[in-house]
Amino acid sequence: MGLFDGIIGNASEVNLEKLKEEVKGLLTPNETIKNAYKIIRDTFIFTDKRLILIDKQGVTGKKTQYHSIPYKSILHFSVETAGTFDLDAELKIWVSGNELPIQKSFNKSTNIYKIQSVLAEHVLGK
Repeated sequence: MGLFDGIIGNASEVNLEKLKEEVKGLLTPNETIKNAYKIIRDTFIFTDKRLILIDKQGVTGKKTQYHSIPYKSILHFSVETAGTFDLDAELKIWVSGNELPIQKSFNKSTNIYKIQSVLAEHVLGK
């Protein structure tokens, strides 16, 4: 179901060791990736310092936007679990200066509570 999930925009967890090598130039020397999720060609990375959204653009995906959101800029967030007929879970994050939330959908096999917990840990403080 992985390809189908990618086509409809659901996310799946990413191998952190492989991702660390791919994004090592983006991270500060003492920054650690906690969790990461892939949605088609884009990646949603939770580090111990910020949220990084990697948006592959264009037909080839060679053009890439890296959006860094410090956790202190996150005003609030919500999660919606998957249901019987609605097979995806959803995360919404409201960022300071933006009226509309950042929205991501996750497949039913993704632990939305884990995602919420990682985000809460950083937004609310340790």
